[in-house]
Amino acid sequence: MHSDAANFQLNSHFSTLASIHKIYHTLHRLNLTEDVGQDGHSTACRSRAMPPRKKRRPTTGDDLSAKKSRQDSVFRKHEAPQIREEETFSSKRCLEWFYEYAGCDDVVGPEGMEKFCEDIGVEPENVVMLVLAWKLDAQSMGYFTLQEWLKGMGSLQCDSTERLRNSLDYLRSVLNDTTNFKLIYRYAFDFAREKDQRSLDLNTAKCMLGLLLGKTWPLFPVFNQFLEQSKYKVINKDQWCNVLEFSRTINLDLSNYDEDGAWPVLLDEFVEWYKEREMS
Repeated sequence: MHSDAANFQLNSHFSTLASIHKIYHTLHRLNLTEDVGQDGHSTACRSRAMPPRKKRRPTTGDDLSAKKSRQDSVFRKHEAPQIREEETFSSKRCLEWFYEYAGCDDVVGPEGMEKFCEDIGVEPENVVMLVLAWKLDAQSMGYFTLQEWLKGMGSLQCDSTERLRNSLDYLRSVLNDTTNFKLIYRYAFDFAREKDQRSLDLNTAKCMLGLLLGKTWPLFPVFNQFLEQSKYKVINKDQWCNVLEFSRTINLDLSNYDEDGAWPVLLDEFVEWYKEREMS
């Protein structure tokens, strides 16, 4: 009887082991178990305990590439400010440029102006010098004050001879704008006249008219001849402004000129003189 009890217990033990084994394999098929290593610990726990992987050591090619990238970055940091400094207007540089022509004075006079024109490659009688004077709002012909220079050159963003040379085409193009041309034409009268005089002497007036209208008004040569043989010694501002209006609105044959219009006597006399000249 004792033997029967022992067999029963042994069979129960085997049955329990078989059941456990069956359950384990079922779970294994469903991927619900962790692989067990020889040491009895799960591989999942072992993987968590593993140290992090070391980064790959760069090759020689990578080292050179990284070094070049750092060098380029450093070069750009030093290069960028230099480019910006060259492109940016400098008041200090403009001031030093002014005193190259002014010497110890605070105004560029005739001698300095002559050297200035020579350096920028422009004749003093060139119309572009009149446009430049207008940009600087210069008050006296042949002179640029320090204040006029700094303000005008600042508006043009010119602080060196080279920069002004590069701006000459722009200054010439200003004359192509009708509104700007009219402003420059009116400015020329006050710029060229003696400051204690209200009118412009005839010789100066003819020079300035030739500068402004000589290439655009076909009747200018004839008008200039009229002024030379006329009784006039000076031109006042009203006459000056009306000459521009006349050149823009009156036909070359003067067919649309209204003698009863509000033209100054100077132009009435010119039309009469011109018609008699053509008839003879």
